[in-house]
Amino acid sequence: MKKLFFTVLGAASLIAPSTLFAQDDDDRNTQIIGEDYSILSTDSTYEDVGLIPEVLDENVRALLQSWHAKYFSQSDPYCIDHDENAPVSDDVYRDRLSRMATIIPMDYNPIVRNCISIYADRRRELVRYVMAMADLYFPLFEQVLDQYDLPLELKYLAIIESNLNPRAYSRAGAAGIWQFMLPTGKLFGLEINSLIDQRLDPIASTHAACKYFKQMYATFGDWYLVLASYNCGPGNVNKAIRRAGGRTSFWEIYPYLPRETRSYVPFFIAATYIMTYHCEHNICPMRTSLSVATDTVMVDRLMHLRQVADVLNVDIEMLRTFNPQYKREIIPGHIKPCVLKLPVAATYAYIDKKDTISAYRADELLAAYLPKRYTESSSDDQEDKPSEPKTEMIRYTVKSGENLYTIANKYGVTAQNIRKWNNLRTNRVPRGKRLTIYVDTGGVTYDGKRADGSEAGENTYTARPASRRTAMSTRARTAAARKAAARKKATAQKKSKKGATTKKGAAGKKTTKARKRR
Repeated sequence: MKKLFFTVLGAASLIAPSTLFAQDDDDRNTQIIGEDYSILSTDSTYEDVGLIPEVLDENVRALLQSWHAKYFSQSDPYCIDHDENAPVSDDVYRDRLSRMATIIPMDYNPIVRNCISIYADRRRELVRYVMAMADLYFPLFEQVLDQYDLPLELKYLAIIESNLNPRAYSRAGAAGIWQFMLPTGKLFGLEINSLIDQRLDPIASTHAACKYFKQMYATFGDWYLVLASYNCGPGNVNKAIRRAGGRTSFWEIYPYLPRETRSYVPFFIAATYIMTYHCEHNICPMRTSLSVATDTVMVDRLMHLRQVADVLNVDIEMLRTFNPQYKREIIPGHIKPCVLKLPVAATYAYIDKKDTISAYRADELLAAYLPKRYTESSSDDQEDKPSEPKTEMIRYTVKSGENLYTIANKYGVTAQNIRKWNNLRTNRVPRGKRLTIYVDTGGVTYDGKRADGSEAGENTYTARPASRRTAMSTRARTAAARKAAARKKATAQKKSKKGATTKKGAAGKKTTKARKRR
């Protein structure tokens, strides 16, 4: 989901997890928020909600037909699942919310009721899907939240952010279950480059989100304000507090917050409620065949997910599901040890067959992604050879609806760099424009396809040959060498001239002494 604000705390800037850029006034908020939010129906039942998150506007059927659709089936036959929502009175809502064992308050008012109604009426199928994904991810979230001594109910915030889809991308460029923008992800220690994007790693991104929660709670001391800052940034929360005359209650500063942040906290309460009382609203979770029991192994060599899948007889889609951070299915363990998540039954097999996996179809699967120097000689021979440049220059054609932020997100760079490389003044670029982008590859090149011959997706690009790829750096080195030679020559000339002057002076002194003797 797109958040649009940033602030400076102390000496360092701290951005909302998916911050894009700053906003100054409500009119501007409304104009830009409209890109990623849609206004609810004019039906009076929902008029108080205002703007809803982007994830609630998704086509749920399209979501269920995506990469993990094969693992889902209809709801449990023992659960009574009706299409109609059971009517609930305000008193019942209040009573149910009050009986939820949470640290974060679960307030109830007409706005919260309307948000609950959206889940219980309009997004019932989405709730079924989210509940199936929750079986996979909530135990992980709870473990990390407990490690940071944070309220466990913060896990429900990921529903508002991404519908628990680890491969979720917003139109603004935020990525992963917790929807971090690239700069904020790096600020909180996530590794993001052409091979790895830890925003897509459920474990790493959860740690980053918890660090953000801890910092914001130390700043505000109020969980509603922490949630609001996750959406719009602490700077806009502070601005709303000032406009409210110093009052710090969320509901008191509510009118002064950006429009999408006003609905953010009520939707969090609604998501927490519907996940707890789904049966009371005749909503049954879908069943998933995804294995919940997983374990991790450390990979210390270059490896392709297809090698692991074929040797261990594990579904490749399952591996992609468990390891979404490897954007091109390459595990760069030869650079530094990398984590690989596997079904528990496959972890022991991996340890026993590690060498077999590494050798299996290595030339076929890895050749397209490796510099020639790596495939043509052994690693021992490479120790005495200079390393290849780790930056590739690519040419990218802008597609409809894209801007510099979405393009920068694809390649692990910043919009500011793309502007500089292409002499652009703004972040808006017309469709069809060709952009020059320099990508950090970690010493790995690509041919734009997976090893099985299929297209790797819209993030894929075709690398230029090494000789052309490094042309600019070669010219730069040549120019630098010429300048250094010129400086060296000038220094030598000065020394030579100084030496000649010294000798001439010494000769003059000898002539003067000889004349005096005469």
